[in-house]
Amino acid sequence: MVELAGVLGGAVLALTVVALHYAKGTGWEASEDISQEVLEQRAASVPETDFPEPYNRSIGGGGAAAIPAGGSEGELAEGEEGEAEEEEEGFDPDAIADDEVEYYEVEFAKEGETIEVASNEPLLEAGEDEGWDLPYACREGQCISCAGHIEDGPAEDYIRHSQNESLFEDDMEDGYCLTCVAYPVDDFTLETSESP
Repeated sequence: MVELAGVLGGAVLALTVVALHYAKGTGWEASEDISQEVLEQRAASVPETDFPEPYNRSIGGGGAAAIPAGGSEGELAEGEEGEAEEEEEGFDPDAIADDEVEYYEVEFAKEGETIEVASNEPLLEAGEDEGWDLPYACREGQCISCAGHIEDGPAEDYIRHSQNESLFEDDMEDGYCLTCVAYPVDDFTLETSESP
């Protein structure tokens, strides 16, 4: 039979060797983190493009399909031509002089905060300045990835679009807007990530 003293001696010897091994360390050290350097090298090797922003930021991945902005076809009645051209051109926020810029309180309902937004700043950029990750794709009013809902009433009462190629008049009357090209003209509450 195995002697108890031999087993205990072997166990003590094994524990002593393990303790000494870990007491002095293994000599292994973690290598330097090079992940940022690798990312910078990869970014430098990719050529610049004319694409406005990544098209993969919209909800569900990939940009949402553009919806035509229901315009009437055919001839315009007399006097409507100038109106249609003005509407087609949109609102130019850069044309607002610095001394004419106004500020409005916009409550971002889902983010739980109210912020001050200038009349020449798009709602999307104002939210991003706060550090919020808001959905978008084109940043040009050509899709509905950035759509939001104004709870207080028709969108046209609270914002102006610099360009809108995606929302129908009915959508605007229901309070929907494109946050990437929507500029405030009054105080209101906005629900982001809401599309018609």
